[in-house]
Amino acid sequence: MLGSKRSHRSARLARREQPLTVHHLNQLLLVCSLVLLIAVAAVRISSRSGLPSLLVYLGIGIAMGQDGVGDIHFNNAELTQVIGYAALVVILTEGGLGTKWKEIRPALPAASSMALAGVAVSVGVTAAGAHWLIGLEWRQALIIGAVVSSTDAAAVFSVLRKIPLPARVTGVLEAESGFNDAPVVILVVAFSTAGPVEHWYALLGEIALELAIGAAIGIAVGWLGSWGLRHVALPASGLYPIAVMAIAVTAYAAGALAHGSGFLAVYLASMVLGNAKLPHWPATRGFADGLGWIAQIGMFVLLGLLVTPHDLGDDIWPALLIGLVLTMVARPLSVVISLAPFRVPWQEQVLMSWAGLRGAVPIILATIPMVNGVEDSRRIFNIVFVLVIAYTLVQGPTLPWLARKLHLDTSAGQAADLGIESAPLERLRGHLLSVAIPEGSKMHGVETNELRLPAGAAVTLVVREGKSFVPLPTTVLRRGDELLVVTTDPVRDAAEARLRAVGQGGKLAGWLGTGAPDGWA
Repeated sequence: MLGSKRSHRSARLARREQPLTVHHLNQLLLVCSLVLLIAVAAVRISSRSGLPSLLVYLGIGIAMGQDGVGDIHFNNAELTQVIGYAALVVILTEGGLGTKWKEIRPALPAASSMALAGVAVSVGVTAAGAHWLIGLEWRQALIIGAVVSSTDAAAVFSVLRKIPLPARVTGVLEAESGFNDAPVVILVVAFSTAGPVEHWYALLGEIALELAIGAAIGIAVGWLGSWGLRHVALPASGLYPIAVMAIAVTAYAAGALAHGSGFLAVYLASMVLGNAKLPHWPATRGFADGLGWIAQIGMFVLLGLLVTPHDLGDDIWPALLIGLVLTMVARPLSVVISLAPFRVPWQEQVLMSWAGLRGAVPIILATIPMVNGVEDSRRIFNIVFVLVIAYTLVQGPTLPWLARKLHLDTSAGQAADLGIESAPLERLRGHLLSVAIPEGSKMHGVETNELRLPAGAAVTLVVREGKSFVPLPTTVLRRGDELLVVTTDPVRDAAEARLRAVGQGGKLAGWLGTGAPDGWA
């Protein structure tokens, strides 16, 4: 009997010590592909319900974990933090590439104020609530206050871009989510370091220095990268998306190695690239969007695996109470104080207070005290996890309703932007612009001669309902048409600007303006 037990134990050990084979790789690929297919199918559920996709992906991770059907035991907080940082770089890249400079430029002062002064107010109020109401020690309370003060870029981008809000509101919230990761990471690392936090003014100086270094490197790398991509024709169009992602990751790495904010660097570099009118831009945006989804899925599933559901019971009420302080007191107060120098209507302040969405970023930041061995770090992680789930479940679906109640829904009467893709003609020193006229574009009904393109640019072909023809000066353009515009290099930017102006303002765009949104005074 004893020999039988030993033989079974030896057999199990032998199976464990077997090296990975092609069969094991095939099994891993099958599991990963099934998870991705389930996650992609879940995107439709989240988009129709208005819920941020993080809830669905976290649910998949929990279902695969030790309390779920997968029974996978995973507790490596350090690996989760590393993968989460890498995923956040990709998500910030995708968000920066989709940020329009004309919308975010007037919002930069307000967004910067919310990312600095707003974060400070939010950390202080939330930490005070966690200390006095829950009884946490000040170090743990400050860590929680800092962790949950960061709005999540993935959640903000995925939710706000489905809601037709005024451009200045969307610009402030998106820029805030891209900017506030940097100071929050610095605060969480400082509070999680062993020993007392001394000389708070030195900490403020460190934050300012890291932000300045990250901003300088991000803008420099983005400008150099965009200049190179516009002046060097790559041999294949598929290389442009890869080059853009490589430039963005370079900005993050350079910023981090220079002891600056890598997250701010990658966001600003991506924003510069996204507004530089690069060749094959729709393909690049699609590639970045796909990578962003993969990063979100992998990050959220991993966070779901890390949590232990049966340990959350004792932390539910503390998490809900801290979340109530954050949502109803800390966030509104931080918005009011940080936007005090700007004349922002109260309706927009209310919406911004409610739109402080949390997502995977706070949960990832909650792994920092776990890696550093802070006392009660597992409880901090559980509280943050429950808080994010509960309040995202409430805030995400109610944002469209609140925007309508505050009369901030701008879906009516908004002209659709054109989709323009550029391919460089290196030997001819020109560009071929592919222009798609979408539904709602005011280019519908405009004759080709009314486009008033600059000398050196011309519409050479129109594709309509699958058939192509060379247009006449009196050809009337229709929604759904695709135009091929050939332009010389010197007038390329002017030609694209004119096309976008007509798409927004119609044939009279040059005289009556394009209706660009005004910034705050």
